[in-house]
Amino acid sequence: MDTDTLINLLQWPAMIVTLVAAWLVGSRQRLKRLAGFVCFIASNVLWIIWGWHTHAWALIVLQIGLFLMNLRGTRKNAESAETDTTLTQKGASS
Repeated sequence: MDTDTLINLLQWPAMIVTLVAAWLVGSRQRLKRLAGFVCFIASNVLWIIWGWHTHAWALIVLQIGLFLMNLRGTRKNAESAETDTTLTQKGASS
């Protein structure tokens, strides 16, 4: 199997990872949401590789934008965990 064929097939795992990420981000559990954002970041990388190969420049720009939003989501998810921990500690000391 040549490189072109392998990169063309890359769109399928990229799509699956994107769907798994969307499912996980919808979770109420912080760790599942974090895993979802990590999966989204992985899918962004896969889509960029595929888009570069197929010269899909708009797709690449979209994935870069989504990548930045997923980094923000990862950070906000971590911040909410810190806030939850602080609130729990304050409640325990009251």
